[in-house]
Amino acid sequence: MAAEKDLVIAEGSAKKKWLLLGGGAALVVVLIVVGLMLFTGSDSNNAASASDAASGAVSTPGGKDAKGSALYVPLPRPFVFNVPGASRDRMVQIKVQLLVRGTNNETIAMRHIPLIEGSLLETFSAANADELVTVAGRDALKNKALSDLQQAMIEVVGSVVVEEVLFTGFVMQ
Repeated sequence: MAAEKDLVIAEGSAKKKWLLLGGGAALVVVLIVVGLMLFTGSDSNNAASASDAASGAVSTPGGKDAKGSALYVPLPRPFVFNVPGASRDRMVQIKVQLLVRGTNNETIAMRHIPLIEGSLLETFSAANADELVTVAGRDALKNKALSDLQQAMIEVVGSVVVEEVLFTGFVMQ
């Protein structure tokens, strides 16, 4: 009789084990589904805000900005050129992005990339390596590039399209 009693308890504990395992598996599946729903819903919202941030859109509380939203136009290739120095010539590589205001100016800048690259390369190649070593020299080059580029854009388009020339990479060897 003791053997039957042990046998019945063993069968009951096996059913409890399977019930617990099944419940645990169902709980894991529910947690995975809820997690996927949360991540999928937040990704679509984050993707929209990330695309606004990547395009450089800036909004104001009123919804409209008097100047237009700030947009950054990356130039497709870095500028690579030689500059003379007192002791030796140096090679320089500069990566540039342009700050424009509004989608209209962004479209104009994208349409005139060859003009922009030509103007910037002309300004950059006239630089001196001894000046480019200092931060003040790089800032002066950036300001000269901006004024030359704005002048070239006024001649072709009739308006100042580019608000700022930004160096996103600067290497000199």
